Amino acid sequence: MWLIAGVLLLALAAGFGWLEARRWEPDRASFPVQGAWLAAQDGPVEWPMLKAHGADFVYLTASEGAGRRDAAFTAALEAARAQGLQAGAVHVYDLCAPADEQAANFVTVVPRDRTLLPPAVALDIDSRSCPEPPGEAAMQSELTTFLNQIEKHTERPAILMIARSFESRYHLAARVGRNLWLAQDFFEPAYAGRPWVMWTATTRLRIDGLAGPVRWVAVHQ
Repeated sequence: MWLIAGVLLLALAAGFGWLEARRWEPDRASFPVQGAWLAAQDGPVEWPMLKAHGADFVYLTASEGAGRRDAAFTAALEAARAQGLQAGAVHVYDLCAPADEQAANFVTVVPRDRTLLPPAVALDIDSRSCPEPPGEAAMQSELTTFLNQIEKHTERPAILMIARSFESRYHLAARVGRNLWLAQDFFEPAYAGRPWVMWTATTRLRIDGLAGPVRWVAVHQ
């Protein structure tokens, strides 16, 4: 009987933790500016409900690698702005694709518009798109080329969205003078070794009006 009771208690605790994870977000007193990072795979968005939940801004994935583009980017950008949300564009960087081609892909989708938030570049190790990642020197050379081109287009310094695996391999945070966007569910990240300005605080938040879990982002002020 004691064993059964213990199993039931563990199951209840796990269920409670799962429910809490679906609605947890950073404390507004510590992080008054919060928003979301959305992409096409997140499905349709009811923008008024996202705004009503408390989003101040939204970042939208515009392009990936050298050839993939989000066909819904322009419509999503207009819809977000119609709700009074600040908006920015994300490029998902491919370590195996030429920097020039990736930059051309990004600037084809993203308008030259000073009212946009600074462009964000998502950097991660992806064995599917890049089974043999380049060495540190080659990576940094190509990334610098990419950044120079998109920053010339947007006239804004980019934010580097560095995943833990990427930082562990390349130690980029100490080498590139850009603001950082880090990710870690529920706990403030420290893996870059220097302060960050944006934090993907949870990838599990559920919001009415969006089909799946939301990547919820806090700004350090």
